[in-house]
Amino acid sequence: MNDEAIQQIYAVIHGVPAGRLCSYGKVAELAGLPGQARYVGRLLSHLPKDTRLPWFRIVNSQGKISLPPNSESYRRQLTYLIEESSADESGKLFWRQCRWPD
Repeated sequence: MNDEAIQQIYAVIHGVPAGRLCSYGKVAELAGLPGQARYVGRLLSHLPKDTRLPWFRIVNSQGKISLPPNSESYRRQLTYLIEESSADESGKLFWRQCRWPD
């Protein structure tokens, strides 16, 4: 993927409002790359730990965190989502209420 496509993906993710959730596929579509959901996921997996990009607002098409449930990354993503009120302590994401764009 070229740098322009990567920047488009980052721009879409940057635009996801706090407290909202977006799927990998929708990010790809909004970035002008329909069908590239896996690429979005791969790109996010390589972000530095201290990134300011709100990567944690991106979930799978079922409205679930795609990371392994017992991993540190899963717990980190869930913590951020709880802080933004788009998930509860049990790990349930409020996909219907928080999906973006509507």
